[in-house]
Amino acid sequence: MKAGSGCAVAVVASAVGAAAGYWGGTRAPATRDQAATSPAAAPEPGAKKERKLLFYRNPMGLPDTSPTPKKDPMGMDYIPVYEGDEEPAAGSRQIRISVDKVQKLGVKSEPAALRVLDKVVRAAGRIEVDERRVFTVAPKFEGWVERLIVNATGQPVGRGQPLFEAYSPELVSAQREYAIAAEGVKALQGAGGEAQAGMQRLAESSLARLRNWDVSDEQVKALAQSGETRRTLTFRSPVAGIVMEKKAMQGMRFMPGEALYQIADLSTVWVIADVFEQDIAEAKTGDRGKVTIGAYPDRTFEGRVTYVYPTLKPETRTVPIRLELANPGQLLKPGMFAQVELAGAAKAKVLTVPASAVIDSGTRHIALIQLAEGRFEPRDVKVGRRSDDYLEIVDGLRDGELVVVAANFLIDAESNLKAAIAGFGPGGSAAAAGPSPQAAGSVGHHADGTVDAIDPKTGALTVTHGPVPSLKWPGMTMEFTPANSALAKDLKPGAAISFEFVERKPGEWVITRIVPRAAVGGPNVNPKGH
Repeated sequence: MKAGSGCAVAVVASAVGAAAGYWGGTRAPATRDQAATSPAAAPEPGAKKERKLLFYRNPMGLPDTSPTPKKDPMGMDYIPVYEGDEEPAAGSRQIRISVDKVQKLGVKSEPAALRVLDKVVRAAGRIEVDERRVFTVAPKFEGWVERLIVNATGQPVGRGQPLFEAYSPELVSAQREYAIAAEGVKALQGAGGEAQAGMQRLAESSLARLRNWDVSDEQVKALAQSGETRRTLTFRSPVAGIVMEKKAMQGMRFMPGEALYQIADLSTVWVIADVFEQDIAEAKTGDRGKVTIGAYPDRTFEGRVTYVYPTLKPETRTVPIRLELANPGQLLKPGMFAQVELAGAAKAKVLTVPASAVIDSGTRHIALIQLAEGRFEPRDVKVGRRSDDYLEIVDGLRDGELVVVAANFLIDAESNLKAAIAGFGPGGSAAAAGPSPQAAGSVGHHADGTVDAIDPKTGALTVTHGPVPSLKWPGMTMEFTPANSALAKDLKPGAAISFEFVERKPGEWVITRIVPRAAVGGPNVNPKGH
């Protein structure tokens, strides 16, 4: 009974195994199809999409491409070009740069916008004495300095303060003459009218003479009352100020009109500032200005432009302007240096771009317009007024157009912007300029010439060549460096060649291709045209 049961179990196990094998075999294809279409096999949403490699281009810009990596004759690796990095079509002014490179270069764009262009004019200046407040003390008669009272330059004096006492025989004589005439007028009060009138005229003439010599009314009144003449005359300061110059010395003799003192009132001073020629239109009489002095960095003085000088200094190309400042406490000393800021009057809104957006070549102003992501176009613009941060665009841009404000010089280097700009004429049109001499040939330059010498050490070639239209060169003799030694291995002095060359760096011209003149079927003509 047990043996029969064992056989039955074995049969049942075999049947179950066969059925399982049949089910698995019929279901396997469906399982493989499901695995192939399963979401797990699809790329993850966050995975970076690989860019399609198109070809490899010549690193020197020559019209040579390769489907596989390679090196040029100078050992430089060819540069991969991916989809989206293709150069613009021939004749196009657009510049194409990959998005990755745009991000690496740090390119930033900003739209041209209408703004009120507030310009601050800055100029260097100096503190000077107000010429209208300078007074000179000069006697009108000959005499001697009897006693010196104010005896130091720079000494402050008040209005009417005695400066010195002077002795003059003429002054003593004039006083006596007036005293006698005054006594005569009193004595002739009861006499006839003609005699009294004559004495009165004599007294008035003597009095006028004293006043013309700057004798004060107080001294004249004292002379008329007492009748006593004084030996000396006291000269007083005509204004409150500082003694800027003192020539008077104790006991010295002076002549009529000789300046003995110069006194300046420093309650108000001038600032003479030199404004650059291009900014002088912003400086107008009546404008308010801020003045800072190195001695008082925490203080700002305010003044008003009172005069714009009519002449320009050719040495510095500046025009002087004059500001008038109050000087309380006499903090501002003549001769101090000053920095002046003038805020230009606000005008209507104009089209502006950041100052960094415009490339100034010296003869042209160029802005890079962002047409789309990674696509740029150089454009000539005409600039107007300038502020610290912005430039007015008179022509060449429209409101809202995106201009490159950062890394535009790096775009220049990355995409050979100079070559793109040279492709269109001064008017900004490539069609107007016509094709360049090199457009039909190659990126390099072409010339015909004769090998004069070969340097055995460096391999440099001395070549007398004909005119080079692409560079506007006349025929000349100059030295070239072969891109590799294989180019010149069969050359000998006197060989007539046609060759192509490029400028690897400023002043270094590298030959990239040499063809014997006989091989191209050209006549062996002297390159200089003789």
